Amino acid sequence: MKPLPGALFALAVAVALPAGATAADDGDPADWLRLAVERMCPWPDLSGLDAQHAVPGSWLLHEERRPENGEPRRIVVRLLLPGSDELTVERRQFKGRLRRFRASYAVRDGHTARPSLQAIADGGCTIRSGRAIRAGGDAWRYLDQLEGDLKTLKWTETLQAPWPEGRDPGGVRVALVDSGLAYDLPLFRDRLARDDTGRPLGYDYWDLDPWPYDGDVSRGPFLPIRHGTAVASVLAREAPDAALIPFRYPRPDMSRMADLIARAADAGARIVAMPLGSRRPEDWRAFESALRGRDILAVVSAGNDGRDIDEDPIYPASLALENILTVTSADAFGRLAPGSNRGAVSVDVMLPAENLEIVDFRGASGRASGSSYAVPRLAALAARILARDPELGAAELKSKILARAKPSPFERRGVAAAGWIPDPLSD
Repeated sequence: MKPLPGALFALAVAVALPAGATAADDGDPADWLRLAVERMCPWPDLSGLDAQHAVPGSWLLHEERRPENGEPRRIVVRLLLPGSDELTVERRQFKGRLRRFRASYAVRDGHTARPSLQAIADGGCTIRSGRAIRAGGDAWRYLDQLEGDLKTLKWTETLQAPWPEGRDPGGVRVALVDSGLAYDLPLFRDRLARDDTGRPLGYDYWDLDPWPYDGDVSRGPFLPIRHGTAVASVLAREAPDAALIPFRYPRPDMSRMADLIARAADAGARIVAMPLGSRRPEDWRAFESALRGRDILAVVSAGNDGRDIDEDPIYPASLALENILTVTSADAFGRLAPGSNRGAVSVDVMLPAENLEIVDFRGASGRASGSSYAVPRLAALAARILARDPELGAAELKSKILARAKPSPFERRGVAAAGWIPDPLSD
């Protein structure tokens, strides 16, 4: 085992544990987090073994250093604490200078570690804020934003909630595959497709439960990205008679996309709106196989990386399927929006999707831009066309949409195969 560095040893003996042999004896995760910040935050070359020595009685579970060679900009260490709970620290730095330090506590239940509390320190190793995940009295989950004392509540966000009461709106059913939906907002209560018992349709393919609440936790459980609700608000506004079927996409296992498409089809979805993608074709093989040959039109985003996806593909936008419609964002004059992707073959159309009014997961109004928001505009257009002519198949529906496109007066060739649709609300 690597010997404890002299300087770190001096710090370790200078900082006392809470009363008792270990912080776990006190039963307060906040004590562990403060200890982690005090002992580990100041060290730019912190290693897993250094962290293990800094917390007596702990055991190193995992260490990650990015980049792997050269000076690390991101260091992550996960420790097993006395009593079997877990402590994870993340240090982000540049040229050895600390930018942010996070310490997170997770309660172990068998083989599962359940995140419960996080402390966030600044470049001076002072805890400025915290986050706590808790179950409410109604058994649903919430994210509390805390002051630096890790106790004082600033505000609370919902992580999971029960389905609201309501009625099926009828109309064309559109599946939205995204980070989920804040379906408890009044905006969506009567916009959810429901079964014969009144239960809303949809599923969380990330957590594998029936409640696809909005939150992409790929950055970590305390940092959910709320994307799906804003996208859905555009769709709900521009297709007021459509019924939404929300799905939280299966980031942990993209092979679940096959089940997702099958469930959407069984629920009667004729359109799938999917404002997401990746550069890895293997992520989308199950989706491609499941969608191929189905009478469903998938409206997908071209992405926002500022590149030609004919030469540098994005998936599923670059998949060669007849029932995929790929859209990118333009300004109101028909110019490709800054950062939006293009492709003379892979991108079908562009339409205005900049500075759109949206409703976020809190129910607050805001503005958003990008190819993600072109997706609900195009899906809403497809839903309105299908409502007028429900006998249309996916191929015919796609043809009717592409027939609306025309060359842009301000854009060069090679941006989109069919051109741009100046006003997707013009019926």
